[in-house]
Amino acid sequence: MAESLPTVGFVSLGCPKNLVDSERILTQLRAEGYAMVPDYDQADLVIVNTCGFIDAAVEESLETIGEALDANGRVIVTGCLGVRADEIRSRYPKVLGITGPHAYEEVMALVHDQLPAPHDPWISLIPPQGIKLTPRHYAYLKISEGCNHRCSFCIIPSLRGDLLSRPLGEVVAEAERLVESGVRELLVVSQDTSAYGVDLKYRTDFVAGKPMATRLASLARALGELPAWVRLHYVYPYPQVDQLIPLMAEGAILPYLDMPLQHGSQRILQSMGRPAATERVLERLRDWRQECPELVIRSTFIVGYPGETEQDFQELLSFLEEARLDRVGCFAYSPVQGAAANRLPDQVPDALKEERLARLMEFQSVISAEKLSEKKGQRMIVLVDEVHENHVIARGPGDAPEIDGQVIIEGSWEVQPGDFVEVDISGSDAHDLYASMVGADNT
Repeated sequence: MAESLPTVGFVSLGCPKNLVDSERILTQLRAEGYAMVPDYDQADLVIVNTCGFIDAAVEESLETIGEALDANGRVIVTGCLGVRADEIRSRYPKVLGITGPHAYEEVMALVHDQLPAPHDPWISLIPPQGIKLTPRHYAYLKISEGCNHRCSFCIIPSLRGDLLSRPLGEVVAEAERLVESGVRELLVVSQDTSAYGVDLKYRTDFVAGKPMATRLASLARALGELPAWVRLHYVYPYPQVDQLIPLMAEGAILPYLDMPLQHGSQRILQSMGRPAATERVLERLRDWRQECPELVIRSTFIVGYPGETEQDFQELLSFLEEARLDRVGCFAYSPVQGAAANRLPDQVPDALKEERLARLMEFQSVISAEKLSEKKGQRMIVLVDEVHENHVIARGPGDAPEIDGQVIIEGSWEVQPGDFVEVDISGSDAHDLYASMVGADNT
């Protein structure tokens, strides 16, 4: 009788960048013959990839470690919270081992020590695109690690280090493998996508034998030649972004920018350590939209930052009124252990933070609803995510998975997740679009 395979349970928490780390670890585990199982009680050991960015994420990670220990007893911890190993061990001294983020070799060494890999080389066969945690038709493509900025509210550099860009050819080769495996949308992520290549001094790399500078525009151009949507996340409004807009206008990449702007008050932005030229940002938005009218911009903001006055908050609302962003997320400021902002005076009461958060989202919902209503009557190519008995859930070029809205197509249709279909937009609300199918068989 064949010997059963060693089994590993895996929990992935946090952002898409963490998800990519999880996929790489899972790919290596499968390559070495380990079997993945969905339940704690079926696993020989459990790996928890943690998030340590804000207090709520830290607590979720710690609770997940505790749940895994209670249910299984053999737990390896990795990810951003791993840099606070003493805190983890003081609460859970029985964890088998702890590593920091993107520590693939260290994680595998811990697994090998606790659960040796099987010896049969034939079970190492894995798909060339690796193991994915997203649906088959879209995938996150991480182009760099770390960040060179020192924003007062953020501890990413202490968790993940300074900017470390991946070689251009390596990124494009991974994208090609993903598309060949059936991926129809590539979601480009990093901590600071606009800065891609800065640490490498934009050195020349090669794609299909052609020399190319390691820059975001070059990467976008190369990815745009693949038969898949390319969506850019975490793009800050640096001058080099101007080079991306023509690619969007010509259809090489999606006319979509995820641009975390953080605030609209120059005083607060300066305190955050963020670029404070709000007027310049507004000017850029106008120029970009003139060049590419289809451009969709999403952003995230922080309210209740230490020292934020009612005047600062009103300046943020005024910025939103003028910027007329398509999609907006907002967070109430939360202290993060090790962040410089914790030492600032004039901390905003929690109740006031939540009140401002609610006011901002109500204010923005009107703008978002107006922007979506402008799409009524348009014909649009959408990507199918889910197929139900009486409706289909899809996304348009302006909708990133899990964070933006959806395109809801009424009726029963012979389509599959990952299909591109053409629809007529018939209506909208504050978040979603409603559509009817064009040129498909209604069943």
